[in-house]
Amino acid sequence: MNQNKKVFNNVLDLIGNTPLIKLNRMTSGFDGDFYAKVEAFNPGHSSKDRIALHIIEEAERQGILTPGDTIIETTSGNTGFSIAMVSIIKGYECILAVSSKSSADKIDMLKSMGAKVYVCPAHVSADDPRSYYQVAKRLHEEMKGSIYINQYFNQLNVDAHYNSSGPEIWNQTSGKITHLVACSGTGGTISGVGKFLKEKNKDIKIIGVDAFGSVLKKYHETKEFDESEIYPYRIEGLGKNLIPTVTDFDLIDKFVKVTDEDSAHTAREISRTEGLFVGYTSGAAMQALKQLQAEGEFKQGDQVVVIFPDHGSRYMSKIYSDKWMEEQGFFDSKHTATVETIQYIK
Repeated sequence: MNQNKKVFNNVLDLIGNTPLIKLNRMTSGFDGDFYAKVEAFNPGHSSKDRIALHIIEEAERQGILTPGDTIIETTSGNTGFSIAMVSIIKGYECILAVSSKSSADKIDMLKSMGAKVYVCPAHVSADDPRSYYQVAKRLHEEMKGSIYINQYFNQLNVDAHYNSSGPEIWNQTSGKITHLVACSGTGGTISGVGKFLKEKNKDIKIIGVDAFGSVLKKYHETKEFDESEIYPYRIEGLGKNLIPTVTDFDLIDKFVKVTDEDSAHTAREISRTEGLFVGYTSGAAMQALKQLQAEGEFKQGDQVVVIFPDHGSRYMSKIYSDKWMEEQGFFDSKHTATVETIQYIK
């Protein structure tokens, strides 16, 4: 950072130190106090800024990356945006293999950041040559002067959060945190933050959020990979059809599964009640919080932190589109569309 603390050398200086914001209306009547770690305040609008910068700078320190090289990654969108942003500042080319489940907004954003984007079918097995895992791997093998970030199997993903998000949450709660609730995709966030917090206080409960259609919750409980758990679902960046080695399942006390529909409506509710315009996975994390409260997980005096991973602008064509919500069958007698006719005065 520039010696003038109000001036930053570039956008990367803004990564981290995101705010912890008390939830009020969403948790009215809940037991305990609830706070959101709002990662949309990162310059790339998601928690993935942290891992993109950490992994790339570590590759530079090791001499693996030099200016003009190409960075390749598999992404549901947010990591790709963060890598593209860091690549611009540091002078690298960026190629991204993206799941077709990613919103059109995310894909357009990646292209606007100068990334070359390969859109791969979402609902194929991880070892299918068309999957975004295999496409990224093949591109890396074919391209000289490239590195493959491979966030699902890269321990630096965990280290980034152990070194930044974890200490921030501990300090922001003055060490009084009793529960962490976080979505699990690659597992980097929950494992890194969980490791730091458990080292500070082993009694802090680390609770993961998984999606129906994903294998993570059952694997945590049985240590068995059950393919019968896998089926298509809509939430991006949550759950998996493989077991990421980055995820430290021993650190996680329990998992909660949430549905696509509940998570979408809860994201919208956060925007309307707390004034925080958050993404699909933030809705999933908040939905898990609701379910945990209903199960009696919390008590008065608890200090609960939930991580909101990204910004709602990434989902304008999905959960914030009444048309998309209608197409998914997410509107019923309980949840109705919000479209109103606007009359113009001539």
